[in-house]
Amino acid sequence: MIGNKVLIRESAHWTARTLSVVSTLMLLLFLFGEPFPVTKIRPVEWLGLALFPGGIVLGFGVAWWREGLGGMITIGSLLIFYLVFVLLPSGSFSKGGWFFVFAIPGFLFLISWSLRRSQKVMTA
Repeated sequence: MIGNKVLIRESAHWTARTLSVVSTLMLLLFLFGEPFPVTKIRPVEWLGLALFPGGIVLGFGVAWWREGLGGMITIGSLLIFYLVFVLLPSGSFSKGGWFFVFAIPGFLFLISWSLRRSQKVMTA
């Protein structure tokens, strides 16, 4: 049973790392694939960019060293972004599913972290 948990934990760990690199590269392509009109961006849009993709990518980077903290940064940034830029303006989460897809590695980092913690508790 413990062998299966280790396999699941390691799978989540390496899948999260791999997908975080893929997600980061795709977000950078979206962000810098065309000319970036810095002077035309309003303050509220800067907040959105700070949360998504900024907070998402920051969380991925932190998660490479501290999975739990990095996963929480990623998911926290996603939730605040959804609240401010998706839920409040439209009243629903129906528009914005693609933002979630880019943050999937954050959930995987949290799963890996949680499994690692539960294994430490069982061995102690």
